[in-house]
Amino acid sequence: MCFKNTLQTYGVVAKIFHWLMAVLIVALLAVGLIMEDMENSPDKFKLIGLHKEFGIVVLTLAALRLGWKVLDVSPLLPESIGKMAQLGAKLLHLSLYALMFAMPITGWLMSSAAGFPVAMFGLFTMPNLVEPDKEFRHDMGELHETLAWVLIALIVLHLLAALLHHFYYKDNVLTRMLPR
Repeated sequence: MCFKNTLQTYGVVAKIFHWLMAVLIVALLAVGLIMEDMENSPDKFKLIGLHKEFGIVVLTLAALRLGWKVLDVSPLLPESIGKMAQLGAKLLHLSLYALMFAMPITGWLMSSAAGFPVAMFGLFTMPNLVEPDKEFRHDMGELHETLAWVLIALIVLHLLAALLHHFYYKDNVLTRMLPR
């Protein structure tokens, strides 16, 4: 397995970024949905703390992943894919990258506006991005939730597209990102 991407497949670094972030993001979305239905309790506040910490981890990984993507080549899509489908794939990936940044940033803004700093695993505390502001906290909470539903929809679309490529088109779009 190659360290870097080639024009035919993804390298080990891109695959690690993809699958690590996939697991973290799906877990954060699931925890976010679970927390919504929980009554205020020490368990809920512990989950909120972990959710915020791992959100910042995702933000950091997203920045590193984007840097790696800029420095590495991207595998080409199969020639059998039309120009509109290629444009759709690019827009979907661009949207996923935008949400990998927007979700943690809106969460961090929400936490800052609520006056609750983001502590990072007891090691240090992230700086507040804004002064406490109830209305802004509410707006960021609404935006964070809306973006979560958009992200869930895009992840489902991404997964369905990968399965379509594998089972219908029978090309290597899915297999070139699978760990081997």
